[in-house]
Formats: sequence, C-alpha cells, structure tokens
Amino acid sequence: MCERGSPKSPPPSGFGLRLRLLTSYLVLLMVALGVIAVALLLLIGNRPAPPQPTYERLAALTQGLNLLDFIADLPRDPDLDFIQEQIPELLDAFAESRNVRTMQIWLTQDGPMVLYDSADRFEPGQAIHLRVDSYKSDPLAKVLRRGGEQFFGAFADPGGSEWLYGGVMFQQQRRLLGRQAGDNLWILAEPRPTVRLHETLAVFSNSLAPPLIQAGLAGIVFSIILAALISRTIAKPLQRLAVAATDVARGDYAVHVPASGPPELRSLADSFNRMTAEVLAANNAQRDFLGNVSHDLKTPLTSIQGYSQAIIDGAAEDPKEAAQIIFEEASRLNRMVVELTDLEQLQAGRLSMKLETIDMSLLADGVVQSLQVLAANQGITLESSCQAVSPIRGDGDRLAQVLTNLVGNALKFTETGGVVRVATKAQGHGVSVTIHDTGMGIAAEELPRVFERFYQVDKARGPRRGTGLGLAIAREIVEAHGGKITVSSRGRNRGTVFRIWLPGV
Repeated sequence: MCERGSPKSPPPSGFGLRLRLLTSYLVLLMVALGVIAVALLLLIGNRPAPPQPTYERLAALTQGLNLLDFIADLPRDPDLDFIQEQIPELLDAFAESRNVRTMQIWLTQDGPMVLYDSADRFEPGQAIHLRVDSYKSDPLAKVLRRGGEQFFGAFADPGGSEWLYGGVMFQQQRRLLGRQAGDNLWILAEPRPTVRLHETLAVFSNSLAPPLIQAGLAGIVFSIILAALISRTIAKPLQRLAVAATDVARGDYAVHVPASGPPELRSLADSFNRMTAEVLAANNAQRDFLGNVSHDLKTPLTSIQGYSQAIIDGAAEDPKEAAQIIFEEASRLNRMVVELTDLEQLQAGRLSMKLETIDMSLLADGVVQSLQVLAANQGITLESSCQAVSPIRGDGDRLAQVLTNLVGNALKFTETGGVVRVATKAQGHGVSVTIHDTGMGIAAEELPRVFERFYQVDKARGPRRGTGLGLAIAREIVEAHGGKITVSSRGRNRGTVFRIWLPGV
C-alpha cells in the first residue's frame, strides 16, 4: 500500500483500452465480412441454376413431340399393339436427333410408372416420382390449343442425380389409342444445371461487387462509430475503477464509484463499493478498538505500576489492599487477552465444541440465578420466564458464556429501577431465547454494527467500558451452533431486545 505522503501517480488513461477494443471490433468485423463473402461465393457457386431457362428450351423441343406426326409415317390403319411397339423407336429417334432424353410415363392410380426411358436409367414398369412445377410456356400453350396439357418439374434418377423435365399429354392420344393410352405422358428431360464458380465470379465482379463494396464501406463507417461508443461505455467505467483502486491503495477508503455501463460493469462497481464500505467499516472499527484497548491497557497498567512502586518504596498504607488491586487489574488484562484469543479461534474455526444434549430453559434459568446478586446490587429487577422446550445439541459452557454476556450487558446498560427479562420458548424447529431490558437502548444507525468486533455503542462510560468483543464472540458461538442472533431497539432510552434461535435436535 502506498503511503499517504507519497506523490500521486497520474490516473490511468482509458485511451489505450478504448483503442484496443475499437481495433478488436474492427478486426472482428473484417473477419466476419471476409467469411461471409467466401461463404457466399461458395454457396452461390455450388447451388443449382434457376430452372426457367431449361424449361424454356424443353418447351421449344416439346412443340415437336406430337404423336400425330409420328403416326403419319406409319402404315395405313395400324392397330394399337403395332403403335405401342413403334412409340419407343420414335421416342428414341427423337432423343438422338434433339440430343435430349425422352420418356413415356403411364399415369396410374398408384402413381406414375415408366414405360420407356431413352437413357435406360429406369426399367419398364418402374415407379417414378415426378415433382410438378407451376411453370407454363405460352408458346407451347398455343400449339396445344386444340387439346393437350403441359407439365414441367423435376425427378431424381435411381442414382440420385436430378433432372428437369417438360412434357405433354395430348387428347388426340385418347381418341387414337384408346382410353388407357390417353393417360400417357410424354416428357423430355435434361440434367439440372448448376452455377459454376467462374460464372459466379464473373457475375459478382460485374454486377454484385460494386454495391457490396459500397454497402461494406457504409457498414464499416457505421461500425466504427458504434464500436467507438461501445468501447467508451466499457473503458470509462473501468478507468473510474482503476482510479478508485489507486485511491484505496493510498488509504482513501471512502471512495465511491458510480455504477454505469453494461450489467457486468455495474455489478463490478457495486462489488467494489461494497468492498470499500466494508474496508472502511473495518478500518474504523479497528481504529476504535486501538483507542479502546490503549485506554483499557493504560488504566490497569498504570494502576499496576503505581501500586507496585508504592509497595517497593514502602509507601503503601495497606500493602494487602494494593496487592489486591494489582491482582484485579491483572485479571482484567487476562480476560481481554482470552477474549481476543477466543474470537480469533472462533473465526478461524479452530475452537473445539463439546456437543451434548442441553435444555436451554434450565441453562438460561441458571445464568439468571447466577446474576441475581449483581442485579440486586444495582437495584435492577432480573426476571426469568423460561418455558419447557425441546432439547438441543450444543456446547453448554459456550452457550452459557453467550447468555452471561448478553444478560451482563443488559444489566450494565440498565439504570437503577429498571427491569431485565430472560425468556425461552419453542420456535419453529428449535428454541428461542430472548433477553429484554428497559435500559438505554441503541440508536437505529448503530444497530447494524453492534456485532462488529471492537465496536462499542457507548463510548463514554469510562472504566465500565468493555473491549467491544463480547457481542462478536456471542455471534460466532451462536452461528457455530447453526443458530442466529439478532438485536432490535426502539431507540435511545427505550430498551433493547436480543434474540437467539438455536436448532433443535
């Protein structure tokens, strides 16, 4: 920790952090844009081409796919079987002359079935799944105005390759070949084309690159502005925290950091403020403790030194009385050391507990009886209202120490004529012990600190003051038993109530 007198170092600059954040945002943005561009090119380069150009080409070829034209070259009055035998030859000739795949499909109630395939991919009688598209060709519709229906779509080969088709079903077929033959669909098919990468690059460079570059530049400018604002909202709270941490290192524990920025930074600022508040409270308590201890040590040591010197010089009128005072002051010093040692061991979890079954009503009543003489000497009424309760598991000596401390404090801070009441009752799955007095009370602002070590509510009671460790020790003992101790008061001169709850067996 820096000394208070050391020169102040300049506050840390947030520019370096903001610059690093801004740079990281820009690098991340450029990497993201690059990945998006590469992925876009690869996806566009590998995607299937639009089917419309293939549909248009197939529609133009389909205009020549007319059964009547085929039959015109056949002998006069052919029978149906002869025509069915000639159709594959006619379709095969059409496929070779137009460099296109031809197929004859029979539309049955169970679905389409292949009767002929010029590519020999489907066996005769094999089922085929035809996906029908909504595309229609106007020129082909004019050719089919006398009757016929056009179909466009796609199908998959048994090997998995995808083909686009265009086909017709003529009404003349029904009249010429019979009702069953009228359910025949004649189609032309080509493999579905894909867009090549070099074609994509050519289109990209000619059409897409300029607007994409312009959009990217606009996005970069906007991202720089946004990144600068975001980095500032992160860097500025961190810079304030760094300055505050430097102040705390110099000993300024009252520093407060405003909570701003993202939720994580606000939480960090709140945690920092709670830490400094606790450090300040501990520092004030320690300073109070040092003042109290120095006073409490000085008084008995002065008495011990004075009476010892008087005995040595033979100036003591009653050496036995002087020796008694020396003994009492030494005992007081010993109690202080024991309390400090107990508190340190309790907080470190090194103080052993001898657990046994305890009746808290009997224990509380015993503590009240042991302090009746002290209460009577002070003119205070000490009452006990201890109901029968279920037993608990605990260290009887330590719990008696807690009750003795609380009842002793109540007697200490209650004026003559006052009343102190101790009561026990069953509460929840445990036992509640209440110590209520009509004494000086505790101010509302001091209630949260009464269990702090070294803290004393009454700082002006002279030799009657304690070390400020009793209540801290009491809380540690109660919490070591799995219980809870609380305090309440309606204010100065309106009494105080301490409540202890301990879990049952």
